[in-house]
Amino acid sequence: MKVSESPRERKNTVFFGLGTIGRDMFYAFEANTLLYFLSDVLELPTALFLTVSGILSVLRIFDALNDPITGLIIDNIRSPWGKFKPAILVGGTASAFFFLILFGNVGTGAAYVVFFAAAYILWDISYGINDIAYWTLLPALTTDQKQREKIGAFARICANVGMYIVMVGWQPITSALGDTPKAWFFLASVIAVLYIVFLCFPIFFVKESRQFAEVPEEKTTLRDMWNALVHNDQLMWTTLAMALFMVGYCTTTGFAIYYMKYLFGNADLYAVLAGVCGVAQLAALVIFPVFSRKFDRRKLYGIATAMVIVGYVLFAFAEVSLALIAVAAVIIFIGQAFIQLLMLMFLADTIEYGQWKLGKRSESITFSIQPLVNKIGGALSTLLISVSLVLSGIKSDRSAVEEAASIDAGGKLVVKIAMFVIPLVFIVVGYIIYRVKYKIDEEFYGKILSDLKERGEIKETEEV
Repeated sequence: MKVSESPRERKNTVFFGLGTIGRDMFYAFEANTLLYFLSDVLELPTALFLTVSGILSVLRIFDALNDPITGLIIDNIRSPWGKFKPAILVGGTASAFFFLILFGNVGTGAAYVVFFAAAYILWDISYGINDIAYWTLLPALTTDQKQREKIGAFARICANVGMYIVMVGWQPITSALGDTPKAWFFLASVIAVLYIVFLCFPIFFVKESRQFAEVPEEKTTLRDMWNALVHNDQLMWTTLAMALFMVGYCTTTGFAIYYMKYLFGNADLYAVLAGVCGVAQLAALVIFPVFSRKFDRRKLYGIATAMVIVGYVLFAFAEVSLALIAVAAVIIFIGQAFIQLLMLMFLADTIEYGQWKLGKRSESITFSIQPLVNKIGGALSTLLISVSLVLSGIKSDRSAVEEAASIDAGGKLVVKIAMFVIPLVFIVVGYIIYRVKYKIDEEFYGKILSDLKERGEIKETEEV
């Protein structure tokens, strides 16, 4: 058993983590503000808003189905810089370009729909290339479960720092700049530049492990891709559990600005809520290694899910008090941070399981599941939020003054059901699937590594 980190491992942990700061600033701005930008900044007419949000949902699902193909392409990359870094660079620069188009004021009516849809699908594809390559780099750094948890935990800490810089800052910054489309484009440009700058850390300073036996690699075929996905049963169950969790998580977070504006009655305090959530998630990721030493992953997932349930129940009745909102948010986001990190580890371990079962190490194909799940979660949550905004009366063709007014009791109930009840059902069902179907515990994973070493597919020690 490994007892200490080497200098190279420490360097990998730091620089892999730092790269996620800009990435999550970039992704958080798109995922959490684009719908609000369309509804409350560009003030699209209701019919056009529903059309565009419907297109977003459809395109996200369509592109999600392309992610395994992206993983197949990355697994077949052969370059002096490895498989992953060229894809990280190309996907990063392309997605930054299309990101700026999304937050531009690109026309009206049917022309806007066409131009926006084209920019969005190209953004989604290019960001998917970057995302799959980036997270596939993690299991390529080490096969040690605890080391993976350490790298993953630090990466998630950095990712949450980036995400909550945006979550806390976007509303007061755009408001201070006049809350105009031009102000939003300026902020989007700053974020795009930071995204590229932070990607330089993993590209130039992270080194892959040389533990895996250096045997000639055959090209991965479409049949290999299909087998890697469909015949890796643990990957499939992990995917389903992750997808259900992400639908719930994305829906709740996507509603947050509307909750503070229309239920609590003060959109300016959204930044406070985002700050509380950020501190909670960062604290959870910092203390995760302590809990990981005391509890196995199954118990940790159970504890985290119980916290999420308690937090949701409190949040459903919390709009009368900012303090109660903060308490509920802390409980929810500590639990959610644990679940997200655990799912990253579950996904990483299915790579060795797939190699053990199928005889081929399909890293990028396996990790293509993560953006696929995120996109499906984002697509379904966008559809749910958009329809709920119309049903609740938040989004209509009323005047700006009327839209600023509070919605009635029926509208608030619609928001609460869509923001709390439906997401909680998804999250709990995902946990049940994990408990019943996921089998890769520490003992089983140890057997997998032992068998792979006997087969000569993994070296006894890591050389980095």
